Amino acid sequence: MPRGDGTGPEGKGAATGRGKRGGGQGAGRATGTGSSRLGRMGGTRAGTGPGGQCVCPSCGAIAAHKIGAPCYQARCPSCGTAMVKK
Repeated sequence: MPRGDGTGPEGKGAATGRGKRGGGQGAGRATGTGSSRLGRMGGTRAGTGPGGQCVCPSCGAIAAHKIGAPCYQARCPSCGTAMVKK
């Protein structure tokens, strides 16, 4: 909208440029099977949520996940290494 009047590029109407929604290349976000289950970088969201366990990657010690505190902030009670979510 070069003039801010809602006419779109070259005055051809709204939603006619590269960023239009609908078909074509680069049109909006990718959708597909299970896309709502993907994380920000396209991986699974297995390490999110209130439940689960925190595991030490070094010694394998397991601790209950505390809601509101990410596992990487918790330290292993045995060796002091940062924990990861299981």
